[in-house]
Amino acid sequence: MTEIIDQASALETMMREQAIQAHRINRDAVSAVKCEECGDRLPEARRKAYPGCTTCVSCQEEWEILIRQGRG
Repeated sequence: MTEIIDQASALETMMREQAIQAHRINRDAVSAVKCEECGDRLPEARRKAYPGCTTCVSCQEEWEILIRQGRG
């Protein structure tokens, strides 16, 4: 029984570490100049705040809503 609990705990730790790594910002990433969705120019402030971004705030918000609804 304890072996199963230990395995589950190890799996949970691994998944948590992967989730943390996925949310860390890579400060060396290059941001897009235009939004991949709508084509609008990305403001310099957004490009600096979120290195590697590829969408404008509006398109990002829409995408996050779809994800929360399970449709993204």
